[in-house]
Amino acid sequence: MLLIFAFSPSYSVCGLSAGAAVAINGDSGDILYSHNCDVRLPMASTTKIMTALVLLENCKNLDEEIVATKEMVTVEGSSMGLLEGDRVSYRALLYGMMLASGNDAANAAAIAVCKSVEAFVELMNKKALDLGLKNTHFVTPSGLDAEGHYTTAFELALIAREALKNPDFAEAAAAKSATVCFGNPPYIRNLSNHNKLLRMYDDIIGVKTGFTKKSGRCLVSAARRDGKFVIAVTLNDGDDWADHRFLLDSGLSAIEVFNYSPDNPPVSVPIVSGDKKAEQVTISGANFCVPKGQSVSSSVCMPRFLYAPINKNEVLGNVQYYCLDRLIYKSNIIAKETVKNTNTSALNTFLEILKYMISII
Repeated sequence: MLLIFAFSPSYSVCGLSAGAAVAINGDSGDILYSHNCDVRLPMASTTKIMTALVLLENCKNLDEEIVATKEMVTVEGSSMGLLEGDRVSYRALLYGMMLASGNDAANAAAIAVCKSVEAFVELMNKKALDLGLKNTHFVTPSGLDAEGHYTTAFELALIAREALKNPDFAEAAAAKSATVCFGNPPYIRNLSNHNKLLRMYDDIIGVKTGFTKKSGRCLVSAARRDGKFVIAVTLNDGDDWADHRFLLDSGLSAIEVFNYSPDNPPVSVPIVSGDKKAEQVTISGANFCVPKGQSVSSSVCMPRFLYAPINKNEVLGNVQYYCLDRLIYKSNIIAKETVKNTNTSALNTFLEILKYMISII
């Protein structure tokens, strides 16, 4: 199966004030625009995107409370207002990181999850390696400047792309404000998101701001419009709000939605040792973005025949979609009916397979 789509040429932009910048297709991770996007630079509090992701992947219950220790709250810079002895939930720490950019929240999460900042940072670096990132290294969970603490615009965009797959992260990243409860005893606090784009850009869904004197202004943003998804990153950018509006608008106009809705009759696949000779299968729909001017191809990954038993709605294979020689999406191939196994003999099963193989030669 081959699917070809023709689009207009991709866009080009210039005149950004960022030291490094990138806009990527949020579905595929492909670069739509880049400027110094592979240069290693400090990233300030945009670090907390990875901190939040690692917290979410290692916390079984976001509503579980911890008691803040002196070690957790003894950190400089921006704060959610934690004090030693405060009771605070992991969920409140997540929002404290993402909205108030609390270095105390990042520190507290790291120590609560791993008993030490150093052990938590090891998890952050392991996650970076798992994502295939070669130009990212963390030293602090907060993003405070440190020797050897760096990423690139492109790799930071990929971290944001991964984090946005987590619904709890996506909800926090998109929140303009939030009500949290912590203290000794806990009481209700209101947090306001530092990300002004949430109030300046209609299609924004996050993500995170950052600033230190060394890094300059850093910003990660993401937007969805009419099924299209773009992530933008700027590092050391004195005009980041304007640059991101331009990057997001340009990126969204540079891609098209590929949509496949199965409307053909189900395909039949032969079955071995079943109470039916064939199983009807359907291909689930596909919806993702590709750059204009690029083609999409697909290949079916499924056995030539199936073994019973098969359960209704069982995933039997997939259709893989490729753009720019990269796998960017998979659609499941699903069984429409239940098929019971009727053979108890291995010999009979072998003979059925042999019969089928002879029939297709």
